[in-house]
Amino acid sequence: MKLARVALVAAAFVAAAVLLPFSPAGTAGQRIALSIAIDGAIGPASSRQLEEALKVAAERNAEVLILQLDTPGGLVTSMREMIADILASRVPVIGYVAPAGGHAASAGTYILYATHVAAMAPGTNLGAATPVEFGGLPSLPGGEKDKDQKDASGRPAGDAMMAKVTNDAVALIRSLAELRGRNGDWGEKAVREAASLSASAALQQHVIDFIARDTTELLQLADGRTVDMAGRKEVLATKGLAVETLDPGWFIRLLAVITDPNVAVLLMLIGFYGIVFEVTSPGAVAPGVIGAICLVLALYALDLLPINYTGLALMLLGVAFLIVEAFNPTVVLGVGGAAAFLLGAAMLLKIEGPGFAISWAVIGPAVALTLGLALLAGSYLWAARRNPPRIGGEAMRGQPAQILDWEGREGHVLALGERWRARADDPVAPGDNVEVTAVSDLVLTVRRRGVGNDGAKQ
Repeated sequence: MKLARVALVAAAFVAAAVLLPFSPAGTAGQRIALSIAIDGAIGPASSRQLEEALKVAAERNAEVLILQLDTPGGLVTSMREMIADILASRVPVIGYVAPAGGHAASAGTYILYATHVAAMAPGTNLGAATPVEFGGLPSLPGGEKDKDQKDASGRPAGDAMMAKVTNDAVALIRSLAELRGRNGDWGEKAVREAASLSASAALQQHVIDFIARDTTELLQLADGRTVDMAGRKEVLATKGLAVETLDPGWFIRLLAVITDPNVAVLLMLIGFYGIVFEVTSPGAVAPGVIGAICLVLALYALDLLPINYTGLALMLLGVAFLIVEAFNPTVVLGVGGAAAFLLGAAMLLKIEGPGFAISWAVIGPAVALTLGLALLAGSYLWAARRNPPRIGGEAMRGQPAQILDWEGREGHVLALGERWRARADDPVAPGDNVEVTAVSDLVLTVRRRGVGNDGAKQ
């Protein structure tokens, strides 16, 4: 019995060692390189993924973190967060544009400049880092005339803000180039002229450190390089390191979906109408639960995006108008609500980037469907108001009945399958078919069918 207990304890320790994640202490003697891949637009999910990866790399004493990039760019806010995380990292970060055919455009170029070691795979490219992230209303007809107006410095008035943003971007990429010893002149050219480079041209221009076909070659070429880690020099020892890929968790995957502004807007619509349906039909439960979850997710996503609160307010006002239209048909509220929603959607994002823009192919049909549902609900409600009541005493008016027994001016009739007391001003007899003209204290007033109010046959 004692031997069995010892065996069970030993088995438990073995199972724990196999199934539980490795702790930092358990991996202290194992030299590893961690790797993450950012494939797609740079946004809040990308920033969160890099932040968590750097934290794990520091906890596990990883030699380096490989940041594999294949991105068209993204939001400036998320890009700056990622650059700040890289500059403050205790673990060297190797930026690697891969696989073949991939690119690090726009925001990806800045991030690659910020990494301690920059590399590219053959057949990749980088550049086109000109800021084009301004959102807002589309240009109106005749708006081109504004470009002819000059400000105090002689520059076109419409270009003043873009010039400020461009100069700020140039200063950022030049400071990163100086920090990492890379070509700042070409970085400025990528910002001002949207210049791009292939992998071999980037190596010749001293934009990257080397070209590597895969992660094994990447680690071999990075071995022995000296990098600046927050003011101290560190020599990389990366040759032969085991590479472990960190996949994004479920929360980061969810964040990548809901921070698409089109998805956030659709979630907001679903949330509002789910709650409205629950309020108008108490007890359904499911619409209220789904609506509340969608609305919270939408608000969380919009809080992470650089939004214009005036646009959000217009969208909420438009939804409110459409809801009122469904219960009080006026057509004007419906059209006004749709217009306010579309106008708010156009103004929603303060800035836009690749992968973070309002798609009218998504928002337009959604608003049209919402307006159609509101008008349809309103038409049914209007028709219901015009129809006669179907319950209560008023619903008995005009109903057919049959005389069961009669004495004088009173008796009993059969109406809607029930026996009722009834009275009549005209003489009737058992078996006659009559109709109900009024109800008073559960007593029906009836008359012969086909007789008008004046008692004449019709």
